[in-house]
Amino acid sequence: MHSNFVAKWGIQIVVSSLIIVLRILLENHSTKATEIPQISELSNRVGSAKDLQPVGEVISQNAPASTAEKEPDIELTVIDKLLNEPVYSPFRREGTVKDSTRPIYVITGEEMEAQGARTVREALKFLPGILPDGTVGTEVNALSGQFIRGSNTGQVLILLDGRPINNLGSGEFDLSEFTTNNIERIEVLPGGGSTLYGSDAIGGVINIITRRPTEKITTEAKVNIGAYGLNQQSIQNSGKTGDIGWVIGYNRTQAKYNYPFAIPEANFQGTRENNDTLYNNFNIKLDANLGKRNTLAFSTIYLAKEQGVPGGVPIPVPQFGQGFFNSLTENNRKYTDQVLTDLTWNSKLGSGDDSLLTARVYSDFINTRFDNRSGALASQNRFDSNQTSYGIQTTHSWNFAKNQSLVYGFDYRNVNVRNTSFSYSTNIERINYDTSISQGALFARYEVNFTPNWTVNLGLRQDFSSLINSSATSPSVGTKFAISDSTTFRANYIKNFRVPTIANLFNNNPSNIGNPELKPERGDSFDVGIDQKLGHIGLLRLTFFYNRVSDVIAFKSLIPPVNGNTGTWENIGLVETTGLEATLNLQLTKNVYAFVNYTANDPRILESSNPAETNKELRFAGADSINVGINYENPEGLYMGILMHSLGKYPTNNINTEFLAGYTTFDVKLRVPLSANLAVNGSVDNIFNQRYQLFAGFPDAGRVFQVGLNWKF
Repeated sequence: MHSNFVAKWGIQIVVSSLIIVLRILLENHSTKATEIPQISELSNRVGSAKDLQPVGEVISQNAPASTAEKEPDIELTVIDKLLNEPVYSPFRREGTVKDSTRPIYVITGEEMEAQGARTVREALKFLPGILPDGTVGTEVNALSGQFIRGSNTGQVLILLDGRPINNLGSGEFDLSEFTTNNIERIEVLPGGGSTLYGSDAIGGVINIITRRPTEKITTEAKVNIGAYGLNQQSIQNSGKTGDIGWVIGYNRTQAKYNYPFAIPEANFQGTRENNDTLYNNFNIKLDANLGKRNTLAFSTIYLAKEQGVPGGVPIPVPQFGQGFFNSLTENNRKYTDQVLTDLTWNSKLGSGDDSLLTARVYSDFINTRFDNRSGALASQNRFDSNQTSYGIQTTHSWNFAKNQSLVYGFDYRNVNVRNTSFSYSTNIERINYDTSISQGALFARYEVNFTPNWTVNLGLRQDFSSLINSSATSPSVGTKFAISDSTTFRANYIKNFRVPTIANLFNNNPSNIGNPELKPERGDSFDVGIDQKLGHIGLLRLTFFYNRVSDVIAFKSLIPPVNGNTGTWENIGLVETTGLEATLNLQLTKNVYAFVNYTANDPRILESSNPAETNKELRFAGADSINVGINYENPEGLYMGILMHSLGKYPTNNINTEFLAGYTTFDVKLRVPLSANLAVNGSVDNIFNQRYQLFAGFPDAGRVFQVGLNWKF
């Protein structure tokens, strides 16, 4: 009760304070407009002063500019900082936030460090437009679950440096696999992305951009310790010699996370066990300048993780009598072993800088093993999933006129997934599925500036698939219009689709039968918004969105089971989502920044094979969220921040008979430079020890801390 009281009044105090400060500043600042770009696209930012340097020279289409070495210009405003952020996702080429008709949200590597984010999953916590909390816990190894505009995790496309890495066996990629030591920035593009990227982008796109070589040879070492046995070390070496650049790094993360907790609904108190984890991640990137107009880049990332799988506390499910929702597992283990590799060639065509050709080949090996060692020997099994992917991307970006540009190209990806189960009691291995999907596509995006204030873009993509009925045409249109120097209107429409996963189609496991007759999910994504400049001190963005997804794929249970078959996958419905994304970024004084963002989702099941689900809220995806932060940072690197994250009530089933109450947490972040090359970082998350569940029976870790050293030489 105390924590709920603190959360409730904490939100009111923070928001009220920001409103009062905003009124004072608006009264004391001139509202005379300076020259503003054509669109005020905003990133949600914690407000790191070191991010204020101008955007560097763009080297290639598929990677950010090299990290700047010089001191930041603290005099640039929060508006400059937000609008000049480099982004790739909305264009499939390098651009800036201000160039996009789409809302796009960014978090940089430095902001991740300031927040103490250890994985990509954690780095998304304070961004608008996405519910990144996951569904099985708050520890460093917790499985990611990202929901964008009413979509589920499998409907969000994950990109690595602009190319897809989703596991087509299960449909998603676990973002907790990526530690942040090798990440330059992360982009979240809500509202679908099938026109540029194809399948799996119904809800949106998350693009992970890795580090590029620095101009000077630099080594960065980090040591971090924290609550529940957290012990993290990483080292990165980066630089250039002549025409060769490199980034080489390693991260080791270990933690126990055996913490006390209570689940009142189950009348349970105890200690969470079998919750340990060990990461060993390596990364290598090599860049070569092949003359003045060609570059070649090779990148490989190795991700390895072993972890305990503690399961959840048994929660009675009323409609199933004395059945249980889940159960604790004392000996279950999960192992992941992944290699992500690509080779990219960039060539500037002609004699100028208006035509760039990019060709990439890539291969991925994604292996997952789950050992079920709980219970009697007869129920103990091992499940192995091995995915091998090969792909090609070619993209030509061409500014063929002063006010017109064209991006077009070809994509191809072949994915084979083999999934087996092994019984420890019989020593028999069963192949659940072993098959492949081939996907190819032609795409184009045309953009024209009719006037300095009015821009329109048109996109079209035709996908071809080896699966029956899985080809798709994905058009898009977007526009932005500067109504005045301080106000910009924008609107977008994208048609999206998602091909069923191999498990959905071909699983032969008796307890979960695939359905080869499944049709792709198809979606329509609309958004309309206004970006408003607030004098010289901030930017306000409002985005109203509407998503509609038909032929939604869901698991239909058979109760009771028939011949051991518990159910199968079907196209069972239609989901409609309306909502709002609102962000406010302020520069309160020279070195003090604040942000507030609010995301409201209302996903409704309009059609379903289960009449009890009609007009009900889609589970998990409908939670509203609010994030608030205020921080101080000076050019010497001193950083102090207070951040709040709040998630509203949401149902855990589609008939809306079970709900979780949501929660509110406050975090304190600190970075203190001890010298020009040495800094100490620290954080306390969930300072009021608010205890909650993200999924019924799966608790959070409560108040946690971490402290570390960062040494550059």
